[in-house]
Amino acid sequence: MSGHSKWATTKHKKAIIDARRAKAFAKYVKGIEVAARAGGADLVGNPALELAVTKAKKQSVPNDNIERAIKRGAGLTGEVIEYTEIIYEVRGPQGSALMVECLTDNKNRAAAEVRTAVTRSGGTMADSGSVAFLFNRTGLVRLPAEGHTEDDILMAVLDAGAEEVVQSGDSFEILCDPSDLRAVAGALDEAGIEYDTDEMEFVATMKVDLDAKGAKTYFNLEDALEDLDDVQSVYSNVDISPDVLAQLDED
Repeated sequence: MSGHSKWATTKHKKAIIDARRAKAFAKYVKGIEVAARAGGADLVGNPALELAVTKAKKQSVPNDNIERAIKRGAGLTGEVIEYTEIIYEVRGPQGSALMVECLTDNKNRAAAEVRTAVTRSGGTMADSGSVAFLFNRTGLVRLPAEGHTEDDILMAVLDAGAEEVVQSGDSFEILCDPSDLRAVAGALDEAGIEYDTDEMEFVATMKVDLDAKGAKTYFNLEDALEDLDDVQSVYSNVDISPDVLAQLDED
């Protein structure tokens, strides 16, 4: 579930994303459980739960999984679900930085597993605040570029608070203030424009270029983190050129 980057839709990344469909399901299931615990199982009376369910269905999470998550989160199964959100800051190869977003029911386990994954994969745990200043919390909507133009999308979302529309590979990314995310997504719905995801993400204010050696280390680090059950999302400030990606494909 990696964050904003122009290489996010390359063949390499698609392979990773495809291989982690079950992990993606788990992310949305956790979101449902948290919302149901906070506001109850009634979608009508719990807007946060309704939104979590809508996002899960958009990502093709099976209805049975959604129903079970609602019941677990609301305490209807006798289980007690208590998740804590934790954000870890990590330094990667060649001056790169990562923000690791976790949702866990065991803070000690999450901390130990993240630290182990980082140190074994060429990264270093960073002090709180030493990496975060390189990122802004941003609302981000992704949609396929095919069949759309930048002008079409801008026309649909500009009045809803969209700040920027950029093309990233075969996708468009709409950036906005987190408070405007729901309005931007709603404007796309009204315009009949389908989108893939709408999330709040950490978007880097400046990018760091990596060479082939650094990119290989970075991908190993990212893979190790994303394989952890408690990790919801990994965001970075890396920029990897097509030439470097081609070198990696040759290895």
